[in-house]
Amino acid sequence: MTIKIYNTLTRKKENFETLEPGQVKMYVCGPTVYNKAHVGHAMSAVVFDIIRRYLTYRGYQVRHLMNYTDVDDKIIMRANQMGRDPFELANSYILEYQRDIETLNVMPATFNPRATQTIPQIIAMVQGLVEKGYAYPVNGDVYFRVQKDDDYGKLSGRKLEDMQAGARIEVDDRKEHPMDFALWKAAKPGEPYWESPWGKGRPGWHIECSAMNLEHLGPQIDIHGGGNDLVFPHHENEIAQSESFTGHPFARYWVHNGMLQMSGEKMSKSLGNIVSIESFVNEHGADVLRLMVLNSGYRSPLTFNEDVIEQTKRALERLHSALRPALPNAAGAGEAVKASLKTQVDATHAGFVESMDDDFNSAGALGFLFELVRVINQARSDGANDIDLEGAQNMLRELAAVLGLRLEKAASSSGQAANPFIDLLVDLRLQLRAQKQYAFSDQIRDRLTSMGVVLEDSKEGTTWRWQ
Repeated sequence: MTIKIYNTLTRKKENFETLEPGQVKMYVCGPTVYNKAHVGHAMSAVVFDIIRRYLTYRGYQVRHLMNYTDVDDKIIMRANQMGRDPFELANSYILEYQRDIETLNVMPATFNPRATQTIPQIIAMVQGLVEKGYAYPVNGDVYFRVQKDDDYGKLSGRKLEDMQAGARIEVDDRKEHPMDFALWKAAKPGEPYWESPWGKGRPGWHIECSAMNLEHLGPQIDIHGGGNDLVFPHHENEIAQSESFTGHPFARYWVHNGMLQMSGEKMSKSLGNIVSIESFVNEHGADVLRLMVLNSGYRSPLTFNEDVIEQTKRALERLHSALRPALPNAAGAGEAVKASLKTQVDATHAGFVESMDDDFNSAGALGFLFELVRVINQARSDGANDIDLEGAQNMLRELAAVLGLRLEKAASSSGQAANPFIDLLVDLRLQLRAQKQYAFSDQIRDRLTSMGVVLEDSKEGTTWRWQ
């Protein structure tokens, strides 16, 4: 089956056809590193990790670049506020971000270019745009001439005559047109700078990604990704300057993830509703955040609140439940149960692939995993032993790994040393029940539950697990 992918540029799903057979060039806009990374940054990182993992699962070799914007107005401003060197500040947040996404089980990018490491290429690209008539210098600044680009606005669907200057677009009377954007900025006193044909300065925001793309992936790529807040102006401007410079179409597919919202309100530093990746993972675990993203679908906004978190934890526990061993002294499954397991394994794999082929429909793919969970748990209750369950559990692990889920239980605060004592309490409870001392047996159950231990009674006996 052919993979279909929604293309922001054409506003429709298209068959996924790469520039080179079996090869995918994918560039994803990374963070501007002026503060701690939050769960909104994590959403984009997880989304494109899922896409990359699935393309790899389907046999593609993926060359994945994610950049760091490590010189920017916001970095300079925050460094001045903190009395720190802007380059040192940016590097400290890069290292922190790398640790954060590692805890989220995000695969390392093939390469992480930085703006400060691409200055010669940026200067050369700006110079080329000036020579081609697409850019013009003004007192040390260099601006892109939007009226020169006949299809400017094609990604966002905006018409130039209707556009208003927006976020991160500087209004300047020296511009030929209000929407002309900075490719190079003259350095202000006390700011970091590099020497250029236009004097001391630093790159504008948009040109960095175009230059890094061109340097590491060439003039054309398969997928350009990022949050949907980047469609305009950032990605619009990337298209304009890249295609004007190279004369080639830039990216075949523009892929954008939805925004994470705090109870319906977009998460942002200006609103003060930021939750850092570190604090979320410490409190809830990495799989919870990833499963939230998977269950929402990558293009949809993800509502972030305590109810959603708790629902996701319960769903994660359902996935964990299918990986538990057989009940003690399980006699083994009958032929009908074995056949049901085999049928569901095949149906789950086929349904998973069909869903993910349809624009990475992870919510649909999860539905097939949960159906496999149901059949596994039913088979366990029907007496299936570990050998009977093995094939279905392996399929669940395989497909969960494609989605980047570790399905690892967090260690109990009591640790492994508590396990023998819990076994003893479970045995004592069984003896009390046999003696019809139900009040005492219920007290043991309730105390164990308060400790995070779940008891499961069946005709074969009682088993327990950490919640």
